[in-house]
Amino acid sequence: MSLQRLNKFVRYSANYNLCRYVKSQLEFSQFLRLSVKSKNFSTGQNMSSNQKVLTLDNMNPNVRIMEYAVRGPLLIRATEIENELKKGVEKPFKEVLKANIGDCHAMGQKPITFIRQVLALVSHPELLDDDRYPDDTKERAKTILDGCRGGSVGSYTDSPGIEIIRKHVAQYIERRDGFPCDYLNVLLCAGASDGIKAILRLLVADVDGKKPGVLIPIPQYPLYSATLAEFNVTQVGYFLDENKNWGLDVNELERSITEARKHCNPRAIVVINPGNPTGQVLTRENVVDVIKFAYKEKLFLLADEVYQDNVYAEGSKFYSFKKVLTELGSPYSEMELASFMSCSKGFMGECGLRGGYTEVINLDPEVKAMLLKSVSAMLCPTVLGQTVMDCVVNPPQPSEPSYESFQEEKNSVLKSLAERAKLVADTFNSIPGMSCNPVQGAMYAFPQFKLPERAIKEAKNQGIEPNTFYAFQLLENTGICIIPGSGFGQVDGTYHFRTTILPQPDKLKNMLDVFKDFHLKFLEQWK
Repeated sequence: MSLQRLNKFVRYSANYNLCRYVKSQLEFSQFLRLSVKSKNFSTGQNMSSNQKVLTLDNMNPNVRIMEYAVRGPLLIRATEIENELKKGVEKPFKEVLKANIGDCHAMGQKPITFIRQVLALVSHPELLDDDRYPDDTKERAKTILDGCRGGSVGSYTDSPGIEIIRKHVAQYIERRDGFPCDYLNVLLCAGASDGIKAILRLLVADVDGKKPGVLIPIPQYPLYSATLAEFNVTQVGYFLDENKNWGLDVNELERSITEARKHCNPRAIVVINPGNPTGQVLTRENVVDVIKFAYKEKLFLLADEVYQDNVYAEGSKFYSFKKVLTELGSPYSEMELASFMSCSKGFMGECGLRGGYTEVINLDPEVKAMLLKSVSAMLCPTVLGQTVMDCVVNPPQPSEPSYESFQEEKNSVLKSLAERAKLVADTFNSIPGMSCNPVQGAMYAFPQFKLPERAIKEAKNQGIEPNTFYAFQLLENTGICIIPGSGFGQVDGTYHFRTTILPQPDKLKNMLDVFKDFHLKFLEQWK
């Protein structure tokens, strides 16, 4: 990027806020480095890099290049607009709707009563004498407190988590799959993200002089591209087939790994099921295909299954990789597999409490010891997050007082999400120039849309991706914050965006009406 082009960005920002146009084709770190040298960015002072020990030029380059689209410049601008609204700045809308991230409670979903009651009891044990709390919530709380040193959730737990909760997770997996689960293979973690990173970290090693590579789906959840960049591991993308409802094609897996082996050593494959951002649910046949491919190519399997409760479409069903792998028998049942679950998604939506688990099977015992050592360096996952995970895997039973209310709240959330999933897909398919596959599961839609040639040229003149240009126009004119498909990966020449299905029904209907109106005006403006 030339200094002349940088200064063009600076001049343009006077009217449209610079942070909006940093992403896309330009690395944010490169922009900052050049802006420091240009002397006319921010205060206009010439800041010598010698003034600081740590600079963009000598910091970890892997951190510098990593990107995380769902919390990038669009969210920064959305937050700024929120602050402007609070100060009374006139906008053509009254609020910002952050449809960029799967934050259930922020979008109005009510917490599950049973979970919050157990959280209250473990946090403030004096409430155990309060008659307002059902006996089963008190029993859960006492069990968890008995597993805490000093009987307090403010104490450290074992690094893999509280033993009784790990046992409850193992029992949950056994009920789900119909096969035994050893609780010693279960590691509790601060959200699935920490568990995923812990496994990917094990793969960071050159083999036969080649950098490691990891196969990830495209479109993908940006946690993977960001983490691989941070760890200096090669990202190996395999494209999902949009024409087949984002299906997974073994021929594409073969193409991807063949190309990758020319410059890296592929060591693992990631599968997200149900899909994020694409919302598809893999058939059992698809799961079998992936397992057999991974076995043939000697790949470690990572199964991101955090949306396993979120399956909506008729005929769709969640199949865990562990269940299918075990059913296939030897040699597939001896394969290394790490699978992940979270309390952030599903019917519970407890994103901020950061709870999750990882199950690892068939790991080399010495490698497993190294994994436990690595996990111990993080001390322990948050105990409140562990508590939520326990409530999810050890819910009220039919004979217990909280059972009926728990089931009613859980089923109500999932029923509403199913209705919203259909509404979102149907609405986008009714808009000229848009197409959207059915949202079979998870919490997102990933529509494809056509852009007028003039809009594409204007975006390129500004040095940004066309779908990023569209997303910023949408945000500035409607207050709706989405994420461009380029942040997740997409076939060249196609344009997408990801939006959640999480706004509550009335707000979602209004959002979709506003979206449709904006899109039609955008097409007219740029035709």
